[in-house]
Amino acid sequence: MRYTYLAGPLAVVAIAAGSCGARAAELRPLPAKARQAAGAIVAKGVPGVTVVVGRQGRGIAQESFGKIDAAAQLPIASASKWLTAAVVMQLVGEGKLSLDKPISTWLPSLAPDAGAITLRQLLSQTSGLGMAGAEMKQDYRITLAQSAKEVTDAPLAHRPGTVFVYGGPGFQVAGAVVEAVTGKRWQDVFQERIGGPLAMRRTFWTHIGSTEPAEVAQTRNPVLQGGAFSTTEDYMHFLAMLAGDGIYEGRRVLTHAAVETMLTDQTAAATMTPAGVPMLANAHYALGNWCETWGGDGRCTRSSSLGAWGVFPWIDRPSGLYGMVFLYEKNDAFRLLPETSMIVREVIAADSPPPRK
Repeated sequence: MRYTYLAGPLAVVAIAAGSCGARAAELRPLPAKARQAAGAIVAKGVPGVTVVVGRQGRGIAQESFGKIDAAAQLPIASASKWLTAAVVMQLVGEGKLSLDKPISTWLPSLAPDAGAITLRQLLSQTSGLGMAGAEMKQDYRITLAQSAKEVTDAPLAHRPGTVFVYGGPGFQVAGAVVEAVTGKRWQDVFQERIGGPLAMRRTFWTHIGSTEPAEVAQTRNPVLQGGAFSTTEDYMHFLAMLAGDGIYEGRRVLTHAAVETMLTDQTAAATMTPAGVPMLANAHYALGNWCETWGGDGRCTRSSSLGAWGVFPWIDRPSGLYGMVFLYEKNDAFRLLPETSMIVREVIAADSPPPRK
């Protein structure tokens, strides 16, 4: 990777083929206000941030600010949810799973109340399961089936489908369903169905706090709502696939119906419990991702999957743009959201035609 420095503080643009999948001549600088916002993130004490933008499977902008390797492999926290939902939807597209059958269809040992929950409710965080973050306290060596049994043994906090609560352990249960129907470990299913087809060569799954190589190798209970590590290059492949109606480099990875369902509001009838993130205060939730804006038919026009440590992947369907703000900040990354929002807003605005007079 070669770099060339541009005018302005703290900025560096990658000009070789990289996470954007574009040649140097095809990349363009970010809008000025977006670059200022990225610089402000660094000024707040974050070591570095990379901003990547793409359309139609090609990169159109990539800039790094501060001290960050453009190929950095970082924990992506809740951006993991989008990946988990994609694995489930791949199996739904093949007819091996159903979003609306009770999960006892595949996990018959669950208690009746929990067994009546559906995959749609698990992935839209309306399952009624309590104990937010309970799976993060579990041992990384137990199986996903054991994890699911533990979190579903507790009484339901809400009637399934009625209340949205962010951060619950439902993704573990969805993963247990995936393992039950495929007969394979989660990591292998992900690699076979999403990671491999999308050339996500540097994405892997961990249990929170268990990131030593030996522990990763032994992990049978990855945290599916927040335990993945990835890179801008890998995750941009994933976003390109979603923005491309499930197709990546000519190969269909998800069906059209799967993509549409993933990117459609699933919480219109649910009571929305505040997630504590101001920029998402008015958002709804789809399957594994936030539905920031949507049309009358519930189809999300802008989707994202904010991670607690600052990673922010997004798709804007009207413009066809998608991208990432990529960083790692354990000290209250949500304080960076005004700048993150400005970056995305300015990128999209710069691509829009001027209003007619």
